[in-house]
Amino acid sequence: MLDFRSKIVVKFGLVALIAIPALATRASRVEPDPSVDEPVLEKQTPAVKASAPGAAGLHLVQAIPLPGVEGRIDHLAVDVQRRRLFVAALGNNTGEVVDLSKGVRVQGISGFHEPQGISFVPDNNRIFVANGRDGSCDMLDGDSFRPIQSVNFADDADNVRYDPAAKLIYVGYGSGALGILDTTDGRRLGDIKLAGHPESFQLEKSGSRIFVNVPAAGHIAVVDRHKHALISTWAVERARSNFPMALDEPGRRLFVGCRKPPRLLVYDTTTGKPAADLEICGDTDDIFYDPARKLVYVACGEGVLNIVQQKGAGPYERLAGIPTAAGARTALFVPEFDRIYLAVPHRGTQGAEIRVYAIQP
Repeated sequence: MLDFRSKIVVKFGLVALIAIPALATRASRVEPDPSVDEPVLEKQTPAVKASAPGAAGLHLVQAIPLPGVEGRIDHLAVDVQRRRLFVAALGNNTGEVVDLSKGVRVQGISGFHEPQGISFVPDNNRIFVANGRDGSCDMLDGDSFRPIQSVNFADDADNVRYDPAAKLIYVGYGSGALGILDTTDGRRLGDIKLAGHPESFQLEKSGSRIFVNVPAAGHIAVVDRHKHALISTWAVERARSNFPMALDEPGRRLFVGCRKPPRLLVYDTTTGKPAADLEICGDTDDIFYDPARKLVYVACGEGVLNIVQQKGAGPYERLAGIPTAAGARTALFVPEFDRIYLAVPHRGTQGAEIRVYAIQP
């Protein structure tokens, strides 16, 4: 049997064995220093915890609630200088303004009619919003958010793109056309006719071409924006419902997202011929190309953010998808911040929000 002194030694030994792991755990957890100002883009909201890096080093760092926003959320635009995100809340008939520095929604702009496309012009601080229900495109002041001009197209004004070199806005609308607006006063300058309603389209920076998804016609329209004329069409034969699009101009590749079946088609922009064909998740509505990392980001309403990687100058490979939320099919990649902003609609217990994904080097 143990004497009294031996019992004391054993007792304190057991206490030490229990306490040491707890102390080690406490020591490994670094408490935030309130005197240190964290980078604003990394601050967490109570609704979400930062995830571990997933595919291609992408991980969730923030969720910004959009209180009171109901229905489908369409496209997004950014004011890089003032760190503002503009959201076309189609089902809510509002434009939502998010302060990315503070991580909060600061204002809802009413008076729209199914806002779909949205673009910010930094040169004169103007916002352009295309409305699907009445076919109008509104130009707003970027400070007061008051309307300055409104142009009525036939119907279904949809995607919007800004040409910074020419100071022009292009609006896809109706049964087949791109409308052209002057960014200084919002005047309508002309139209480029197409064979069907245009979905996503992309402008070359070093050339004069615009590549346009025209799903009703089953092709990609190639337009010369200087001549205001259609110069070619590229058949979309391996799938249908070609909605989103992204462009790798230096690499001469065009990325086209299809829904039936869910495929990512890659075209050679020199020849107009298909160069690759990959399976993706369903219900995609936005695609972005990241030239620094040679990655393609595909937002899918099925509830997945697909990532496709190019191997050198060779083939493309789909990496593991990142689970998101049902209906989250629109997004915006902002290379200046190395962030992807994903629009999540209100469905069931999931509230409307903007999820922020950081991209690791």
